[in-house]
Amino acid sequence: MSTDTPQPPAAPGSGLHRDTLAVRTASERSQYGEHSEALYLTSGYVQPSAAAAARRFAGDEEGFTYGRYGNPTVASFERRLAALEGAPACISTASGMSAILMLCLGLLKSGDHVLCSQSMFGSTIKLIGTDLAKFGVESSFVPQSDLRAWQAALRPQTQLLFAETPTNPLTEVCDIRALADLAHNAGALLCVDNCFATPALQRPLALGADIVMHSGTKYLDGQGRVMAGALCASEELVHKSFLPILKSGGMTLAPFNAWVVLKGLETLEIRMQAQSARALVLAQWLASHPCVTQVFYPGLPSHPQHALAMLQQSGCGGAVLSFEVKAANAEQARTRAFQVLDAMQLLSLCTNLGDTKTLVAHPASTSHGRLTEAQRSAAGVSQGLIRVAVGLEHLGDIQLDLDRGLSSF
Repeated sequence: MSTDTPQPPAAPGSGLHRDTLAVRTASERSQYGEHSEALYLTSGYVQPSAAAAARRFAGDEEGFTYGRYGNPTVASFERRLAALEGAPACISTASGMSAILMLCLGLLKSGDHVLCSQSMFGSTIKLIGTDLAKFGVESSFVPQSDLRAWQAALRPQTQLLFAETPTNPLTEVCDIRALADLAHNAGALLCVDNCFATPALQRPLALGADIVMHSGTKYLDGQGRVMAGALCASEELVHKSFLPILKSGGMTLAPFNAWVVLKGLETLEIRMQAQSARALVLAQWLASHPCVTQVFYPGLPSHPQHALAMLQQSGCGGAVLSFEVKAANAEQARTRAFQVLDAMQLLSLCTNLGDTKTLVAHPASTSHGRLTEAQRSAAGVSQGLIRVAVGLEHLGDIQLDLDRGLSSF
């Protein structure tokens, strides 16, 4: 949320249901009274006077000044996502990874320590563990669900705990409230990547987290069209820690992308419920398949954190699952995983997720391909693992397409 942006009420009235906030929260209508939120394509703004321009650029007066700092369409998206997450403020970015970069640049300096789950998205592990290390930021990675490991890895220099729940691709779940207490007792902040669950299923701030990170590219958009990212947090964090990074770093969300994701939020709840329902049935089917050795899905009672997931995620397992193909060794596992992917005739071999079309991927060679074998092993990403982001196709068609390869072993 930019200080350049006027701040009308987030939504008409108060105490509205999340479903209502998803379709009604936005910036004020223009003088034309448009019903669908307007798309403002402009890089600059005409100022009413030289004095007003000076005040606005100094931050003493609200008002848009430059496209890198703020935009009315972008502000609508930020307000809507903040309302859904129950956050005081939100700041958007060009992608999910740029949101993580903003998080780190805004909160960490040389000598600081960040503590993360070792099961996080591969690019997140590389950014924090390798790229930021060049600038003196230290990091540790611990098992996602082992609270004692988090406790033991804390240092006096720890400024940030960062968890992803559920994780990509093994859908591990962490206890958000317990991690928040751990972070706060150590004088640190907790950020939760809420990409998989979204605010339709899970609201980390209500469980004690300080910051929620989003890749809007995924379920917030919902149809695989654009890239976007965001951080939801307090007004102080957004304005004092993150906004200066946006202004100087320029990881600005484009107005068109903001408009697309803004409209995607209107159907987020119904999409997540429908896709999650399909994912649960698909996970049950895969769990009984003779060529599958293990299924990772929080909605299954066999999942190690099933009970916790049902509490934190509104009783829903989400729309992403992973499974291991049956194989005698790693080489055969990779061959068989590729066999399943190459046999598909309907589903999409694609590393994205959150689309209405079902997307299937091999994490070890794609999203986690840049990690070392040791890092992949620590994250539990094997050569026989296949991730499925379930879409809205008929469930029988999804099952048939996966079975083409599975039944050929």
